[in-house]
Amino acid sequence: MVFRRRWALVRGLRIHDVAAEDAPGTPVVFVHGLAVSHRYLMPTARALAPRHPVVVPDLPGFGHSDKPAHAYDVGEHADHLAAWLKARDLGPVALVGHSFGAEVAARLAAHHPGLVTGLVLAGPTTDPRARSRRALIGRWLLDTLVEAPWQAPILAHDVADAKPWRVLATVGHSVRNEVEKDLLRLPVSPLVLGGSLDTVAPLTWRTAVAEMTAGTSVTIPGAAHNALTTSPRRAATAIAAYLSQH
Repeated sequence: MVFRRRWALVRGLRIHDVAAEDAPGTPVVFVHGLAVSHRYLMPTARALAPRHPVVVPDLPGFGHSDKPAHAYDVGEHADHLAAWLKARDLGPVALVGHSFGAEVAARLAAHHPGLVTGLVLAGPTTDPRARSRRALIGRWLLDTLVEAPWQAPILAHDVADAKPWRVLATVGHSVRNEVEKDLLRLPVSPLVLGGSLDTVAPLTWRTAVAEMTAGTSVTIPGAAHNALTTSPRRAATAIAAYLSQH
């Protein structure tokens, strides 16, 4: 599958995405986390592309998308992503949100249910037991001890694009967001996906998310928080299996 780069003007900002849309089936839109971009999601996007159309955008402020003057909070990202979906004529879609991107995906699904036909919450933040900047950053630092070290250049590139101040501001938005309010309003039962070694969104929290949303929890053995980067085939298989039932 060949991925093509595109830009769309949405609410005054140029939004970048990469897409492979030749496969049949429900379009799948990946939503990245708070310090990164489309880049780290590409392994799973490529693994899924033979089975579904796949689109991976950069949220405002990240990757190759335009940089607004302030760091968007969860609601602003969700509304902008909804406007982008309409501009790209993509709805309804299956959203695959990772980490902070899962918060954005949950907000979009709760507030724009007509745009969403499936939902994957991968390593969703924020566990109420770590709902502070210090606690969340501490969990992330623990996760780096079990992540594959080859990811470091990707993360460094993405942080340089976004700028550290935007990353830190987005951490603040994440820990102030009570994601449970959106989880209880989801229009579909999600797949809650995560790695067995994930310290940012551990199994206890993912299990709680699945229970409150009538969703299904799937754990990838040996993977940490960035399971969509390091375990693409297993992640894509779990996502495809979920979508086959929706």
